[in-house]
Amino acid sequence: MNKLLISLLSFSLMIASCKSQDNSSKNSNNEKIELSNYKYPERTEKSNIYEVNIRQYTPEGTFKAFETHIPRLKKMGVDILWLMPVFPISEKNRKGSMGSYYAVANYKKVNHEFGTEEDLRSIIKTAHENNMLVILDWVANHTGWDNPWIFEHPDWYTQDSLGNIVCTVGTDWTDVADLNYDNPNMRKAMIEALSYWVINYDIDGYRCDVAGMVPVDFWNTARETLDKIKPMFMLAEAEQIDLHEKAFDMGYAWHLHHLMNEVSKGNKTAKDIRAYFEKAKEDYPQEIYRMTFTSNHDENSWNGTEYERMPDSYKTWAVFTFVVPGMPLIYSGQEAGLSKRLKFFEKDTIEWKENEMNELYTKLISLKNDNKALWNGEAGSDVYFINTSDNKNILAFKRIKDDNKVLVIMNLSKNDVKVRFMEKDIERRYTDYFTGEDIIVNPLKYIILKPWDYKVLFEK
Repeated sequence: MNKLLISLLSFSLMIASCKSQDNSSKNSNNEKIELSNYKYPERTEKSNIYEVNIRQYTPEGTFKAFETHIPRLKKMGVDILWLMPVFPISEKNRKGSMGSYYAVANYKKVNHEFGTEEDLRSIIKTAHENNMLVILDWVANHTGWDNPWIFEHPDWYTQDSLGNIVCTVGTDWTDVADLNYDNPNMRKAMIEALSYWVINYDIDGYRCDVAGMVPVDFWNTARETLDKIKPMFMLAEAEQIDLHEKAFDMGYAWHLHHLMNEVSKGNKTAKDIRAYFEKAKEDYPQEIYRMTFTSNHDENSWNGTEYERMPDSYKTWAVFTFVVPGMPLIYSGQEAGLSKRLKFFEKDTIEWKENEMNELYTKLISLKNDNKALWNGEAGSDVYFINTSDNKNILAFKRIKDDNKVLVIMNLSKNDVKVRFMEKDIERRYTDYFTGEDIIVNPLKYIILKPWDYKVLFEK
């Protein structure tokens, strides 16, 4: 009965927040859902996001040591810092010697392996002084096995028929205990903990781990509560559209990421990328942000670096994440050419060195900032594909917003490709963003692209 009442209350709040015009979309089952008309924080309309792995970032693995990198990241153009979980890590059932960030021992304490509460506040203050947002990684689906909730409120956890608390069904997450969202008191405590970091540390939002495993109505209520404190930016580690009813500004573009890996292997082609975006137009309203990425903490540690998964094409895909619709992510060390899988449960420091990727990411951030057509959500442009003489290997598209026009041409293959455009109105004089050279594009002129070559062109 309590679960039903909470669901009805959340649904009523969602409906009340929606305006009268039709702002609906479809989920994966083609069922209509209503999207509320709240506006995302205005400053995120052209933002990028940077994931911070405190443990591995420096030899010290501390907040203070990371803070010294903020001016460098500001110079690169980073807008949003996503800090992986900053909470104490449970010792019971710990994996490895240091354990997983995602086995939270206490939702209202700082991991003193990283530093003090004041050290964390200093990071946030410095980031804000550099006009950056800071979001914390939040783990709402489960806790570590020595979290005080385990002992004080065992009924807040999922239990088997014998009353034993269990880990999340269908996973090998033996270092964590699954939370029971049928319990209204647990929900209340979770929202109180989420609010704590906003009130006491002035954070700007959350990246929510395995958000799809937690009921949507909980997230809706949580977002409403948090926004009463200050406007939030919320990222869901999920793709399901109903999470955007009210709660989340951005979700993962997981399927796109996997397609990028498959194209790199030769198992998929540019046609599949195009089909993805054409389908996404049907499923996702333009105002929903999608996070695009070539790596993150999971991909790097478990599936390999971009140099393993995309050995010849990693630069092409880095450019791709900045020129297609979505907010691009940079993971710790990518700008330094991070070419090793960072250990997840042990200390494994990033090697910081000069690398061509730092210059590339700096240029890409400027590219996005300076071109309205490439901005996020409704602030930017949809993607308009252009037919060429080789749609299998070549991905070509325009993005246009007001008087800003960007043309992107990419060879998504390991072969040289001689290609021309099949549309008459494409004839224009363009400037290549990366080389500065003038290029005339017309339907009669062939362009030769080397393997994994790309051109980002501006109309003259």
